[in-house]
Amino acid sequence: MLFLAALAVSLPSPALQQPGPIHVSRLLLIIPFENTSNAAGIDWIGEAFPEVLSARLNSSGLFIMNREDRLNAFDRLGIPAGAKPSRATLYQVAQQLDADYVLMGDYRVDGSNITVHARMMDMERLRLSSELTESGPLTNLIAIQTALAWDVLNTLNPEGTVAKADFVARFPAKHPEALENEVLENYVRGIMATSEQEKIKRFKEVVRLEPAHALALLQLGKSYYKARDYESAANWLTRVPMGDANANEAQFYLGLAAFYAGHMDKADSAFRSLAARLPLTEVLNNLGVVASRRGQRSARGYFEKTVQTDPDEPDYRFNLAVELYREGDTSGATRELRASLAINPDAEAKGFLEAIISGTPPARLPLERIKRNYDESTFRQLALEIENINETRLAKSDPASHAAFHIQHGQELLQAGLMGEAEKQFRESVVLDPTSAEAHAGLARVLESVQDNVGARNEARMAIKLQPTAEAYLVLARLDMAENKLPAAAQDVEHALAIDPANAAAATLKRDIAAGLTGKAQSPQP
Repeated sequence: MLFLAALAVSLPSPALQQPGPIHVSRLLLIIPFENTSNAAGIDWIGEAFPEVLSARLNSSGLFIMNREDRLNAFDRLGIPAGAKPSRATLYQVAQQLDADYVLMGDYRVDGSNITVHARMMDMERLRLSSELTESGPLTNLIAIQTALAWDVLNTLNPEGTVAKADFVARFPAKHPEALENEVLENYVRGIMATSEQEKIKRFKEVVRLEPAHALALLQLGKSYYKARDYESAANWLTRVPMGDANANEAQFYLGLAAFYAGHMDKADSAFRSLAARLPLTEVLNNLGVVASRRGQRSARGYFEKTVQTDPDEPDYRFNLAVELYREGDTSGATRELRASLAINPDAEAKGFLEAIISGTPPARLPLERIKRNYDESTFRQLALEIENINETRLAKSDPASHAAFHIQHGQELLQAGLMGEAEKQFRESVVLDPTSAEAHAGLARVLESVQDNVGARNEARMAIKLQPTAEAYLVLARLDMAENKLPAAAQDVEHALAIDPANAAAATLKRDIAAGLTGKAQSPQP
């Protein structure tokens, strides 16, 4: 939560020049599309729409409600997960989630073709958009969904949307069409499955077809974790690349899997890695629990920080009470237990407090409580609220100052591993100040991390054209190295070192490239 607080106060002083545009982020809820055809075995396609559209819209200035938030809202209203709710019911769900827009639709399959209809519900104006329609061969399902994502953006902001062909080109197919659909179907059937064994079967098939499918790797690890096969969970979770948008959640569950497997050193490493990128309170709590299990005095500091950050969470106060009592601070432990019980009556906390007050030491200290739910969604929504406040305050600043704020925000989000949000910030800064080399370089780094190599290369070249930077040259070097263009990569690194001789990343990359060139020279020629 620390860098969110900084964002709220670190705004540049607005220069009273030409005002930049206000771009307020909105919350979008996407409902699974309804199957209106008679074809059997294609209901999974309805659930595929939220998955693909979310991925396509994630960096567009919209905050997309995830599937878990939607299902929780359905559950609170007593709506079965597979139900087809009316518009009135969807309005209730959107209200619960505080969504600004709801996207709903249907699809019909006729032979080998699919036709999709969708509409946007504007919650503030209580208005439905005109109908959005896309159609084509069923084998082109993902391309059709990508085109629909553009339709959504164009409905919300007709003047600010890129050309449809350019938008679709950002998401090139990784496989032949039939394989693309097979990967998508197995993934969607996996998230829809009701048993962990069925989930594992489906996600394994996705990984077999596409070994680098980070979402499937994450889901596979989580499924093994829920099945209490912690060693297998850790094995799959470690395969999620650290630069991927799912890396934070993977690190959280990797920490839990290691914890329950009894590998406290690995649990500490996973939670510590995540805390350095994204200081969620539950992560700090878990670091405290792991430190306590290892007999480290640092546990108290973690628990004190969690209570300071979220004083209304009873488990954090309970954990601090246990640690304080262990250190001999009975008055502090009593205070925290009473505060915890005031929030939520708890038999274990009550028994512990009574034992302390009576002067009878408990036969065995209670165990501190680890947090098992990863809630990046709440964190991101808080960031969204802060961002909207900042956008309003920045409305009168000049475009360059406005862009500088988005660049700083983007760099912080990039460091936290929130790639979708970081991309949005850098794209916003490019719109505000197209001549900013720093904005193009930041966008290049994000696109590189999400494996949009063409986009990353174009942005890095644009940054260098505007103002050569070590960061932009290093993006090109890594891309060239990945394509086995070692001489070009070596030249890129030399340019980076000429600009920044002390750049550690450039020095490391230079050694890696030199080793690659040596190995290539020594390999036998055919």
